[in-house]
Amino acid sequence: MSRIGNKPVPIVDGVKVAVANGSVNIEGPKGKLSFEYRPEVAVEVDADGKTVNVSRHKNDRNSRAFHGLTRALVNNMIIGVKDGYEQKLELQGVGYVCSMKGKTLSLRVGLANELTKDVPDGLEVTCPDQTHIDVKGCDKQKVGQFAAEVRALRKPEPYKGKGIRYVGEQVKIKPGKSAKQ
Repeated sequence: MSRIGNKPVPIVDGVKVAVANGSVNIEGPKGKLSFEYRPEVAVEVDADGKTVNVSRHKNDRNSRAFHGLTRALVNNMIIGVKDGYEQKLELQGVGYVCSMKGKTLSLRVGLANELTKDVPDGLEVTCPDQTHIDVKGCDKQKVGQFAAEVRALRKPEPYKGKGIRYVGEQVKIKPGKSAKQ
């Protein structure tokens, strides 16, 4: 039994939810999102328009898995169009610099070339200073994916900790070969 799937998703003020033809369309102050759910589950809005309920038709393994997943995705979409999601990155290293040039993020992170990354539609990327990057948007998956792709350009290395990391991320620093006794 899916404990997450059985919980109704509350619809907050300022958010409109429409379910039709196997898809959920959600509109709010931060944007619009849509999601096509699997045929193993059913999604409906209550008559009073205050909650979204997700139910499954069968009790097999796939139906149970998609039940909780669909409920979590609908919940994330409602939160996203109301408040939005944000991911913060920081650059650590001497001479590591980031900047925005139009819709392109450019990074100088100790390589011979300057790295560039195009910002996808629906995301807002800013550089408050030369060593921090803020990624904002209403789609949780897009925000997390773009932040992960930027971090993958120069992961923190384990000896000095230089690289691109999430704000607050702890990098385990290894002792060098001179620490051997």
